[in-house]
Amino acid sequence: MTLDRRLHAYKDDVADIRLRGRVRALRFVKPELRQVSVSVTPVQREPRYDAPTDTQALFGEPVHVFQVKDGWAFVQLVVDNYVGFIPARCLTAQVLDPTHRIAVPQTLLYSRPDIKSNPVQPAYMNSLVSVASVEGDMAKLRDHRYVWARHLRAIDDHWSDPATVAEAFVNTPYLWGGKTWAGLDCSGLVQTAFQACGFDCPRDTDMMQAGFGTALKQDRSLKLQRNDLVFWKGHIGIMLDGAQLLHANGYHMQTVVEPLAAAIKRIAAAYGNVTGVSRVMELDRSEAPADEAAQ
Repeated sequence: MTLDRRLHAYKDDVADIRLRGRVRALRFVKPELRQVSVSVTPVQREPRYDAPTDTQALFGEPVHVFQVKDGWAFVQLVVDNYVGFIPARCLTAQVLDPTHRIAVPQTLLYSRPDIKSNPVQPAYMNSLVSVASVEGDMAKLRDHRYVWARHLRAIDDHWSDPATVAEAFVNTPYLWGGKTWAGLDCSGLVQTAFQACGFDCPRDTDMMQAGFGTALKQDRSLKLQRNDLVFWKGHIGIMLDGAQLLHANGYHMQTVVEPLAAAIKRIAAAYGNVTGVSRVMELDRSEAPADEAAQ
C-alpha cells in the first residue's frame, strides 16, 4: 500500500528513518528539530515558490527537518504530521519550549513593552510563544519581544467551544491552504478552531471525515447540533446550531454563516451532495457556550 505523502516524509533521495523498509529512498535520516521564526510560512508541495500551498506553519511551531537543499527545508509539522517544503530562512535552530499559545485570531509582537511602539510582526491564533515574565499588561517572551498578556493562554488551557472560535473568523478572506486570520480555507478554519480547544485535529477534509469524530447516520431522524461537521467532497463546514452552517468557501471567497439548506442546494449543483456528517463532541445543553474567544 502506498503511504500518504501528506503524512509520511519520503521522496526519492531522502526519507524519515522511521519509514525504513516501508518506502524506497537513497538515504534514511533522523530529523532535526527546528522552529518557525516568522509569523506564518507556507508549506508547499514542491520546493519552489510557485508550487501549491497545502497548509501553513505558524510562529513558534516545531517542525522536523529531513533535508535542506537549495534554500528549501523538507519538513514534517509536529502538530499534525503534515509534510511539505518550507523556505529554510523561515526556520530557526534555536528551539524554545512553548509556555503559551496565541488565543485570539491575531495579535502583535513588540520590541518594547509599549503598545505605542512599532510592532515587530503579527502572530496568529495557535502560534506558540515562550513567556519569560509578565510586566503589567505585557508578557515578555524569551526571544526578548513582548505581547499583550491577555491575548495568551497557557499551553494546556484551551477554549471550550470550537464554533465560538470559528465565529471569530467570519469575513476572513478565503485562501487555499491558509489557516490564519489573514486567510484560510475550509479545513484550515475547522482545524484552527478545534486545535484552539485542545483537539488533535487533522489538516485536510478527507482526513477529518475518515477519522475525526463519529460519523452520524444521515436520515430524517438526524438532528444536527452545534459543532457538528458537515462534509462534501473536498469541503467541510461547522454547524452553529441545527440549521446554520459556518464555513470558509470559494463561492463567497470568505468565511460566512448561511443556512445549511441553502449551502446544500448551491454546492450540490456544482460539486455534489453531502458525503457525511460527524460529531466530535456532545453538546451540553445545560449551559450556553462560555467562550468569548476571540471577540
